[in-house]
Amino acid sequence: MLRFVARIAFGLALAWPAFAQGTGEIKILIAYDPSDSEGLVVNPTTIANSLGNVSGRPVKVIKSDDLGNAMRATRTGEFDVYIAPAHVAASALAHGYDIVGATGKDEPYMLVARPGVRAPADLKGGKIYLTQQDSVGTYIARGMLNESGQSLKVFQDVMYRKTSGAGLLALSAGIVDATVARRSDVEAWTRQNPGKGAPILTSKSVPGGMTVAVKRALPDPARSKLIAWFEAPGSYVGGIGRVAYRPEGASYEYVAGLGHFTPGQLPGATRVSAAEADDLIRKGAVFVDVRSEKEYKERHVKGAQWIPYVEKSLKDVAFDPAADDFSGLAKLDPAKPVIFACNGAECWKSYKASKVAAAKGFKSVYWFRGGLPEWVARGMPVEGGT
Repeated sequence: MLRFVARIAFGLALAWPAFAQGTGEIKILIAYDPSDSEGLVVNPTTIANSLGNVSGRPVKVIKSDDLGNAMRATRTGEFDVYIAPAHVAASALAHGYDIVGATGKDEPYMLVARPGVRAPADLKGGKIYLTQQDSVGTYIARGMLNESGQSLKVFQDVMYRKTSGAGLLALSAGIVDATVARRSDVEAWTRQNPGKGAPILTSKSVPGGMTVAVKRALPDPARSKLIAWFEAPGSYVGGIGRVAYRPEGASYEYVAGLGHFTPGQLPGATRVSAAEADDLIRKGAVFVDVRSEKEYKERHVKGAQWIPYVEKSLKDVAFDPAADDFSGLAKLDPAKPVIFACNGAECWKSYKASKVAAAKGFKSVYWFRGGLPEWVARGMPVEGGT
């Protein structure tokens, strides 16, 4: 046994200098969107050789068009560097990475529809052209629809393809009813195809091209050398465009939020702020906390009634209420004003509870989207805990 322990100790002693000095392999993932030509010309071998020379460490570069898997990898810290579209970079930013910059400027996306369409609801039963399901364009499309209180389920047919410009062509030819594209592309298309369609939704600005994100925990001096390489004009080596743009962190936060935030509105219910909820409570409205029992006991709005919404359905405006359990709703009087709340804009339980209550005939449904976080931030009374 002592010999075994001694061997382990000796092995760690030999390995320790490499860990301490940061001489291990640097792993880089180039995640590209096939519908965006920028990622197609990137050469992993050239980049690996160049960065290996710069950092003085072995570099392994993997190139993939599986953007969904790339986002998963950001959550586990699998790679030291990501060169990827905005939505992958946004996920990396939230999981221990810093943004170096982007190769394209910020630009909004637009949902463009055939003539006569004024709102997403008018597209019910129609067709939409999108790039692959995990592409940034499709990600933004879902987010915009979500914010408007709709989802891709409004369409009878969602055509996923790997050519971004073809969506506008399909729209002008009458093959589809809608598509999503960058604003500059939409403006150019509109000039050449007057009367063929118009934007009905516009996103906030989204970082363009490829974004470079570097793990914060990557040891110096290798980390600093990598960042300097990406920022220099020489980053054209291997097909990466110059990382010349420095998008605001808010741009990436917006993109990240589109993936899981609740919509900004809810048909059938009135969205309220903390102050408005407080006023309603004073006037006799019932405040309902739909979170788990553990969360409720730890801390909740003073006087809140606990009726849990057991959520199993998708976090989507077109969720299936039958998959969830909100049997406790029967405890409430449909004739009385009721406020539903949970853990803020990222929590879907209060959204779903409000929608279910409205569908069951509750006369006055209020949705407190900001939930407990907003209530606490305003310094309003809470109770619970030990």
